[in-house]
Amino acid sequence: MGRLEGKVAVVTGGADGIGHAISKAMAREGATVFLSDIDDGKGRAAAEAIVKAGGKAEYVHCDVGSDADIKALIEGAVAKAGRIDVLVNNAAIAIGGMPVHEMTDEQWHKLININLTSVFRGCKHALPHMIGQKSGSIINMASAQGHIGLDGWTAYAGAKGAVMSMSRQMAVEFGPHNVRINSISPGTINTPMNVQVIRELGEHVARAWVKMHPIGRIGFPEEVAEAAVYLASDAAGFTTGIDLKVDGGLTAAPRYVPDLV
Repeated sequence: MGRLEGKVAVVTGGADGIGHAISKAMAREGATVFLSDIDDGKGRAAAEAIVKAGGKAEYVHCDVGSDADIKALIEGAVAKAGRIDVLVNNAAIAIGGMPVHEMTDEQWHKLININLTSVFRGCKHALPHMIGQKSGSIINMASAQGHIGLDGWTAYAGAKGAVMSMSRQMAVEFGPHNVRINSISPGTINTPMNVQVIRELGEHVARAWVKMHPIGRIGFPEEVAEAAVYLASDAAGFTTGIDLKVDGGLTAAPRYVPDLV
């Protein structure tokens, strides 16, 4: 029997990258997965691939910048599957690579809306169901950059740091309802989002990222997915309020400042 047999999971940003890997891993472990994204083509293909491999998955369009979309995603999953056991607030965007004083208000509000407010919205709509059934696991995607500084990424780090703080607070608040809330802080992961960052800022960024990780490489989405499966499973029944670092030692090392020229 799989580690998530019989559970219902909702994953945002599930069309590619970490979210796709989490959706695949949870379906492999027996969960019914509702994966969402704004890229309908990739999202449908991701769900179809999971079903073809023998898993249970459905794609749902969801712009996490919209409260109505997130509500519809979660309420739809509950209506179809009868419950929600796992919520993974994964969707995020990368806006950075510039000093904070050069960031526009528009860029700031867009990043905060997608990377932070969406987490609030997901929790807001999932928690009543989890409280009612007296069980649930919420996994919020944070980042190693919530722990350490890196030039040009103040807003991103601020949002991810807030995700960690919110997760700890909610873990305390909703623990009495048997709802567990944790965050994961990946290091640099080989995702389409990071490929886009390299495309915009240059190949030297990729070389710097490798040097920043003591393990000598960047990570893979599947490695983060395994951490998410653990936190979603009954094996983590006494685990709440933590931030699980999957970062190749990045936050354990002395600060390395990459050459960005």
